[in-house]
Amino acid sequence: MNKTAQDTLTIDPVAMNIVNRVAAGCDLSGDLNFEGGLIVQGHVEGHIRVDGRLIIWTGASVRGRIRVLGDLYLFGQLGAPNGGPHDTSLECEGMVYVSKTGVSTGTLLARKLQMYEGAQFKGPFRTLQTSDKLPVLRDVLVEPPAAPEANT
Repeated sequence: MNKTAQDTLTIDPVAMNIVNRVAAGCDLSGDLNFEGGLIVQGHVEGHIRVDGRLIIWTGASVRGRIRVLGDLYLFGQLGAPNGGPHDTSLECEGMVYVSKTGVSTGTLLARKLQMYEGAQFKGPFRTLQTSDKLPVLRDVLVEPPAAPEANT
């Protein structure tokens, strides 16, 4: 008998010490900071910092400028469905796991990547080296300085 081995990704928010949740049907936007990880079952958008693991559940979406100080588990949507690489960027200091239902249209930077069969990567990915220091989120988003005005 020839059985195909199937990868399994088990999520246990309690065992993973994830203390924050955006429930299905909820929309949250703005400058957001989550200590102790985050599970998103609704929709989150903005400048987001997660100190811990981030889980983007099936049917959920996260957009904006995101920094994760733990691992990322992608079962839902990272970035806008028809967005491009500049629409959303996520920097992950840990491992990124992309399930068969996971879709990424944004730019993703991480130390390690694990993709499962069926995962969709539509945006760029870059591996961060141990020597790479993640920039401070605000520094990444600073607008270029305006041209100096001529004195007449």
